[in-house]
Amino acid sequence: MRVISGRFKGVALTTPKAGTRPTTDRTKEAIFSHLDSWGVLDDARVLDLFAGTGALGVEALSRGARELVAVESSASAAALIAKTLTALKHHRSWESDMSARVFKARAEQYAARAAGQPFDVIVIDPPYAFATDDCNQLLTDLVANGIAGTDTVIMLERSARSDDPTPPAGWEITEHRDYGETAVFYIEAERTNSDEETDA
Repeated sequence: MRVISGRFKGVALTTPKAGTRPTTDRTKEAIFSHLDSWGVLDDARVLDLFAGTGALGVEALSRGARELVAVESSASAAALIAKTLTALKHHRSWESDMSARVFKARAEQYAARAAGQPFDVIVIDPPYAFATDDCNQLLTDLVANGIAGTDTVIMLERSARSDDPTPPAGWEITEHRDYGETAVFYIEAERTNSDEETDA
């Protein structure tokens, strides 16, 4: 598994022997082409929940993000992400104002306890068995604790056979795309009429 595009294109990602379900290159390319087209990755602060191999967060860094926080509950997977990030920090394309770190924690615990400046982009790729109600609670906690702000773009991957998530009050699914067995949802704060007039 390698970084698809950007400043770290071609860099190999260390992957666990088992226990993770990495996003396919086809789906990853579709997701990041979409985010690129919105211009949300440049200098972005990115949160990668259920980070697994760290592939989504690292791809975001490669494509212009400046800060990455990866959250992974498996000790072995978190250690491999840390190893990948250390290698990136020695890469010739790493810049001094970039930062990346990994937290060994459950995504639900992080969302319920973390606080601070909202992230620009949040990518969430839970196991397919992660219940829809748990997914909805996670989204609610991200918004309630200010981890997701009004300008945050949330990308959520689920099984195409799962029920659609229910965004928190004031948020909506702005796009939904299926790639084989994977459903991808883009969730954003609802736009008000004043927002639309400002952008006009």
